[in-house]
Amino acid sequence: MADIETFEPDGRAIPYAEDRRNGPSLVLVPGQGLNIGYLGPLAEALAEEDFHVVRIGSRLPQSGAEPTMHDLAEDVIDVMDHLDLAFPWVGGHGFGGSVARIASIDHPGRFGGLLLLGVEGTEDAAASAASEVPENARKSELVAMQRAARAATPEVGPLEIPPGIPILIIQGADDEVAAPANGEALAARAPERISVVTIEGARDLFPLTHVGETAWPIEDYLDWD
Repeated sequence: MADIETFEPDGRAIPYAEDRRNGPSLVLVPGQGLNIGYLGPLAEALAEEDFHVVRIGSRLPQSGAEPTMHDLAEDVIDVMDHLDLAFPWVGGHGFGGSVARIASIDHPGRFGGLLLLGVEGTEDAAASAASEVPENARKSELVAMQRAARAATPEVGPLEIPPGIPILIIQGADDEVAAPANGEALAARAPERISVVTIEGARDLFPLTHVGETAWPIEDYLDWD
């Protein structure tokens, strides 16, 4: 599994880990208040199939800095540029999917597609009692900053999608944090280019608890053998 490094443009401490292979490139952004470590097994499974996977975490909070969701999305772009990563798919889990979605809206032409591992609703996932996320995956110091970033970006609605590119939604059938209905509502916006895969028996942490079932549709949808 790739080591975690830190990129610090303009004092922003952005963690990332790169599993470099020769196949399609995919960026993964973790959920709200979570570190990038829990996405490691999924990244490793995809790397075994020759995917080039880059996990990009949230910047650490800085005194006096109040980032919006656009700023957090720009962090993803900055790490991509740092790694010379051209035209990847971009995706994320829950809140990370919202960051990825906004990155693809703000930067048309930079991405080959959008992957959403669960689709956020209006409820705060970090505060949900239904979450099965273990303590070692949590990075609680991020939560206040991420909540404020969401509140500071009301102009981007939860159902706004980037134009033109394909979108793959993978979700847990028993997810009480990012309910499957959220994914179905998003898919209804552009059914001709949005596909939905629902994993039976999976809850909110399915990218870790159901690694194989999460990786297989990604491999199939990105059409890599």
